[in-house]
Amino acid sequence: MCHRKFVDEAIIHTNTQEENHMPFITLTTDMGLKDHYVASLKAYLMRSCPSVPILDITHEIECFDVNQAAFTLRSVIDEFDEGTVHIVGVRPESDSEVDHLLVKHKGQYILAADNGIFHLLLDREPEDVYVLNLRQDTDFLGFPTKHVLAKAAIHLIKGGTPEIIARRGEIKNRRIRLHPILAPSMIKGHVMHVDRYENAITNIEKQVISEVGKGRAFIIDFGGVQIKKLSTRYQDVHEGVVAAVFSDQGLLEIGINGGMVNNGGGASSLLGLKRDDIVRIEFK
Repeated sequence: MCHRKFVDEAIIHTNTQEENHMPFITLTTDMGLKDHYVASLKAYLMRSCPSVPILDITHEIECFDVNQAAFTLRSVIDEFDEGTVHIVGVRPESDSEVDHLLVKHKGQYILAADNGIFHLLLDREPEDVYVLNLRQDTDFLGFPTKHVLAKAAIHLIKGGTPEIIARRGEIKNRRIRLHPILAPSMIKGHVMHVDRYENAITNIEKQVISEVGKGRAFIIDFGGVQIKKLSTRYQDVHEGVVAAVFSDQGLLEIGINGGMVNNGGGASSLLGLKRDDIVRIEFK
């Protein structure tokens, strides 16, 4: 009896783990939460597949900002299981030069317009690329995130194959993701993103600093402000002091301990760091 009890508990534990590994539908849009658009999109999805979890990555992408959408989704995409479907509703319209694409990447599906986002988002060539050929069930064509991309997501999450709703294709429109400029004693990068705490996240990776720096002393310079050491966390410096740390994606991040808009200001407002600003690391 005791042995059976342990076996039952093990089965329950295993089943719970299996249930926790399931695909999501995720949403990354620039629609905000002021208007009805997000509610309309989610109601459509939930009505069609009520048992599937729908996760809002963010709806606060700056309007039409494909670069920010790519950075945001790229920061979290590896957290999801195979079969997850990502809807990207930023510049989602299609025309004679821009298709709606279904792209398979690391066993997951990404649905977005071919507006340049895929080369900003992906770190390697995708497994498959399809062009959606879905017809909209409405005469109102101004909401393709709902009437095209979400419709495709429902098909995929229910186990449908891409070939039924799409044909093989290719990514046509490309945007270049900028990488740091490297020299024997210098790395020149830029700010990719400013978060809600006003921390400036750069495109300079921890691994690159190690490879170029080789343990040498350095100065991080941006707009006349200099930092001479890296911190493991913001709390390593006094409150109100600027610090350089690595984000959980391994990217160099510059911020102020405790600083944010409503608390004296963060790195963006106090140090003038904005997206695309240059950040230089000079090694001695």
